[in-house]
Amino acid sequence: MELFDLPLIWAFIIGFGIIMYVLMDGFDLGVGILFPFAPSEEDRDTMMNTVAPVWDGNETWLVLSGAGLLAAFPLVYSIFLPALYIGVFLLLAGLIFRGVAFEFRFKANTSRYLWNWAFAGGSTVAAFAQGAVVGAYIQGMKTADGVFVGGPFDWLTPFTVLTGFGLLAGYSLLGATWLILKTEGHLQAWAYKLTLPLLAVVLVVFGVISVWTPFVDELVRDRWFSNLTVIWVLPALAMLCALQIFRSVRKRHEGMPFVATMGMFIFTYLGLLVSRWPYVVPPDYTLWDAASAYESQLFLLLGLLFVIPIVLTYTAWTYWVFRGKVRAGEGYH
Repeated sequence: MELFDLPLIWAFIIGFGIIMYVLMDGFDLGVGILFPFAPSEEDRDTMMNTVAPVWDGNETWLVLSGAGLLAAFPLVYSIFLPALYIGVFLLLAGLIFRGVAFEFRFKANTSRYLWNWAFAGGSTVAAFAQGAVVGAYIQGMKTADGVFVGGPFDWLTPFTVLTGFGLLAGYSLLGATWLILKTEGHLQAWAYKLTLPLLAVVLVVFGVISVWTPFVDELVRDRWFSNLTVIWVLPALAMLCALQIFRSVRKRHEGMPFVATMGMFIFTYLGLLVSRWPYVVPPDYTLWDAASAYESQLFLLLGLLFVIPIVLTYTAWTYWVFRGKVRAGEGYH
């Protein structure tokens, strides 16, 4: 007898891991995207030092979510990987280039400019690939009998290109508000100057995506226009967060722009989940269809109950240790 709805529990765990990754790795990807536009090389040092102590820990959530997806929902993995091989490869290649650049840039002299581009390029490619993968999930995948039957470039469409650029803009906004929180002086002033234009770009791009989505996804169209009193609360809350970003930047608050930007991401993410629930491989398979055996999910869940508190604890401890402003000439390296 099954005492718990384990697919539902696993869906919550994986969903939590994904949003934790988006929020925590999103701002350091955003810093990388903004890297080429920094006022000076010294400012680039400071920007990198704001994320150097935490960037690798942030990616723990990506590993946890990916491993959990493979263990708990193998059907999702078996369909998504063939459908998104190229997009996932670009994502991982970008993360690799960015990770190597963290260590080599601080030790390089004549080749430092190359590592600047590796850091910025890796961050940009990884962010764009993540957005394109989300777009591919929204538009759905061709499946038959639990197998992907489409082509290798089905994921790359005008819609997914737009979602890729949308996430680039969103991560850039998250990175700019992070710099407001962690820096001071002319670098902080530069981040303040960037934030409102980036917010405008994010709102325009996500507005276009919202209008376009019902035309590529019938399920979303039905959900959003048949549950006006419930589902539309989420984008409304996202817009309130955008308004808070605008107000807090105008008033030169330091922490609120970053918090409000995270809120905008959270409500947008919840809106996506509610739109597709309970389908994990749109448009055919629910999370119960894709779940592994009950015994397998239970065994892995018992182990994960120990892992997640440890990850949360060392993550909180790291951010506490490296709290406060990062100034020029100071930092992790």
